[in-house]
Amino acid sequence: MSAQLLEGKVIAGKIKEGLKAEIQSLKQKTNLSPRLVSIQVGENPASAVYIKSQKKAAENLGIEYMLETLQANITQAGLIELLGGLNQDKGVSGVIVQLPLPKGIDYKTVMSAISPAKDAEGMHPENLGRVLLGNFRMAPCTAQAAMELISSTGVELYGKEAVVVGHSEIVGKPLSMLLLNKFVTTTVCHIATGERGVLPEHVKRAEILVVAVGKAELVKGDWIKEGAIVIDVGINRVGDKLVGDVEFEKAKERASFITPVPGGVGPLTVTMLMRNVVNAFKAQHS
Repeated sequence: MSAQLLEGKVIAGKIKEGLKAEIQSLKQKTNLSPRLVSIQVGENPASAVYIKSQKKAAENLGIEYMLETLQANITQAGLIELLGGLNQDKGVSGVIVQLPLPKGIDYKTVMSAISPAKDAEGMHPENLGRVLLGNFRMAPCTAQAAMELISSTGVELYGKEAVVVGHSEIVGKPLSMLLLNKFVTTTVCHIATGERGVLPEHVKRAEILVVAVGKAELVKGDWIKEGAIVIDVGINRVGDKLVGDVEFEKAKERASFITPVPGGVGPLTVTMLMRNVVNAFKAQHS
């Protein structure tokens, strides 16, 4: 058996078609356009790639995109003051602050300073709380992308056994809540699981496996349960190629569905960002 590839670009294309039509309808009703403001502090090649994809996606959908580039020596107080102005600007639908941030600026404090109504990444404590309650408008983009990929398989999720490897606020924690909201029996593994030496036994139980650690081929192919859905969020450079957190070639022989790296979760993440912006716009102008 060789797994069916879950290609994010294909799923993203379908979602974008719906968003584009919805945005056109909203413009006609309100005479306004959704606007996303992206803030980059200092220079970082990785965030520059993400910014480029954000801009392209926004323009293709009809979302206005504005990039604010700040000096790396800006203070945390200065950044928060800027965010306060954007919170008050009725022409701004969504705000995203690019990572990484310079030393001396606490990401969690910055995220809490963005109005939850304009939090395009879905990382404000209020929005994370809504994910917990199951009635969110905006949720973390990568977690949503992983959930869309899982749902796209058409597999009945109720009662399935899922294992999420990685417990970050961006992916692991919110994704575990999204899965629990679908009545998936969910186990979250992390660095202590690995240090104790029991990660393989958890992974081997997973009918749905999501790995988001950032360590090349951490999960071995022979750990994968036959017929599992495998979502590999990791992207790591090894020599001249990019690989995920899962040993892909062996894993695809055991899984029923698997995401390629690159080309799986990544293309869908920016689409989830755009969907958050549209949802924010609708809430602000309802």
